[in-house]
Amino acid sequence: MTVTASISTTAVVGSGYMGGGIAQVLALGGHPVRLADIDRETAERARIRLIRQAEDFEARGLMPVGAADTIGKNLSAAGSIEDAVVGADYIVEAAPETLRVKLDILQRISQSARIDAIIGTNTSAIPIGELAAAVVNPERFLGVHWMNPAPFIPGVELIPGPNTAPEAIDVAEALIVKSGKIPARVADTPGFVANRLQFALYKEAMRIVEEGTATPAQIDAVVSNSFGFRLALFGPFAIGDMAGLDVYEAAYGTLETAYGDRFSPPESLTRIIKNGDLGLKSGRGILDIDAAETEALLAYRDHAYARLSQLRVELGKAPGL
Repeated sequence: MTVTASISTTAVVGSGYMGGGIAQVLALGGHPVRLADIDRETAERARIRLIRQAEDFEARGLMPVGAADTIGKNLSAAGSIEDAVVGADYIVEAAPETLRVKLDILQRISQSARIDAIIGTNTSAIPIGELAAAVVNPERFLGVHWMNPAPFIPGVELIPGPNTAPEAIDVAEALIVKSGKIPARVADTPGFVANRLQFALYKEAMRIVEEGTATPAQIDAVVSNSFGFRLALFGPFAIGDMAGLDVYEAAYGTLETAYGDRFSPPESLTRIIKNGDLGLKSGRGILDIDAAETEALLAYRDHAYARLSQLRVELGKAPGL
């Protein structure tokens, strides 16, 4: 089976906070977007809300001049899911994160959409293989997981299912890049990458609260002003390579003694260290960083951290926190 080679017209099924944000991004990128929800009235209310929201974003300098007008011209409300998807090149399912609801909507989408239309689900954690069971011709189906709020968070996970055609991934990726986002292809496992990591952190944070080590406010202060600050610029492996993997292994030893096996050092980390690969200081770590770029990387890191610190001062304290 072949899938559409390019994307012009699009549809978004689900006009809530997530689906609405995706619709704004696609419309701002010049794609006609038909927005669908439980009925035309709901979709129309969402269309008006999204245009007004874009006007506010534009007035505050969060979207470029003319953004609201572009979104208004490209965004329309459909009378039904079927009306929205007929003839569309690319369809986004952004329904609530409930398996039964998503399966029902995906079935309706795939029965009414063009046979070569690409269908992307914005599920946060449900395996794509489970959802693909509801899709006619699952070769054109994949996970396209946007982050919240969609207009401003750059990352988008692309998750092929067991039957997804490579062409479908390529076309969806091109759309994401054209929309100004940064895609990452990841495997189809529950939670994918972003939420698996995010929820692991949240669970450990709750455990710290429950044991009385720190309050929620104290934990948020620690995270946002320490390793969370670094994560705004680098991923965990880049940070580890810069810090030194032997430092990580030693810290794991202390944590394992206190908290048990859940903090034992990963076997792959131990194996790498035994090979003498400690990160930047030994010339090689988890990432394949060019040794000739070490000095430039560290200079970039320091400059970026300083600029981020300045930006946080300019922004001030978040209201209510």
